[in-house]
Amino acid sequence: MNLDAITIRDIARELKLSVSTVSKALRDSYEISEKTKKLVSAYAEEHNYRPNPIAQSLKKGHSKSIGIVVSSIDNQFYSQVINGIESVAYEEGYNIFITQTHELFDLELKNVNHLTHRSIDGLLISLSAETRDVEHLKSLHKKGLPIVFFDRVSDEINTHKVTVDNYKGAYEATMHLLQAGYQRIAHITSPAQLSITGGRLNGYKQAITDYGLPLNESYIHYCMHGGKDFPEIEQAVDALLAMEQRPDAIFTASDRITTSVLSLLHKKNIAIPQQVALLGFTNTLLGEVLNPSLSCVVQPAFEIGKQAMELLISLIKSKYPVTQFETRVLPTSLFERNSSRRN
Repeated sequence: MNLDAITIRDIARELKLSVSTVSKALRDSYEISEKTKKLVSAYAEEHNYRPNPIAQSLKKGHSKSIGIVVSSIDNQFYSQVINGIESVAYEEGYNIFITQTHELFDLELKNVNHLTHRSIDGLLISLSAETRDVEHLKSLHKKGLPIVFFDRVSDEINTHKVTVDNYKGAYEATMHLLQAGYQRIAHITSPAQLSITGGRLNGYKQAITDYGLPLNESYIHYCMHGGKDFPEIEQAVDALLAMEQRPDAIFTASDRITTSVLSLLHKKNIAIPQQVALLGFTNTLLGEVLNPSLSCVVQPAFEIGKQAMELLISLIKSKYPVTQFETRVLPTSLFERNSSRRN
């Protein structure tokens, strides 16, 4: 993305006109002749000129609009986060624009580009599974666009972030499985570069180590599309079930992966938890009524959205440059149900 491919100053310099004349011509001002308007418009179109959205917003005042970037709104976690965002946004008189990346970096890039050209006042974003390079966000941050990360965050940009204690949530979940008598615990997780992956993986590993068991790296599988690609999850499950010493429990690290693994175990006629227990991160509202009822680590999604929006509004309303930022880490909750209970 190149938001500054060409500016009004560039057009003025090339056409040997004043910046004021170019600006007025682009706004179709009556003060400018039709000949000059056509000249400026043709040059702007030929060179893909687009107004600087941040500069426009600053000039006009706040647009009272917020951009949101998530992987998918049909994910229970993100839909609950959005509810939290809305609870604050509408109270403060802000409209929101929601976009989905479907775990694709290119789509994240396009969505951010689209949102910023709507002159949004700020951006709330959870990175896609493919995102490794955050230069598109660094560029906007340097220009003064308020940005707050939630859930999947980047350490490369100094701004407010809201996430959960992924390490502790994973540690407690794995320890629950160990204390229930499971000793061969597999872990199916998201891409290694995501911020949430490291915390959950390390919590899982530390629990096994603290319990005095050897860590079997072959029990760890990464889903590079963050659970969006069902065949990818099925491949991981098949590989685990084909092992000579197959796992007696699976700890999963995201909403999509957890519910997909539950579905796959049923499809393969694997008795849960008699043959393989299951416990995972998921905010599904159906955990209690599934068969068996699903043990899960639940994130305070509504509160994440609420706090992220509050922090973004504080940035937008600040009369002075903000140099001190918060990383808020909220606790998770472990719900022990039948999918991980020994008979």
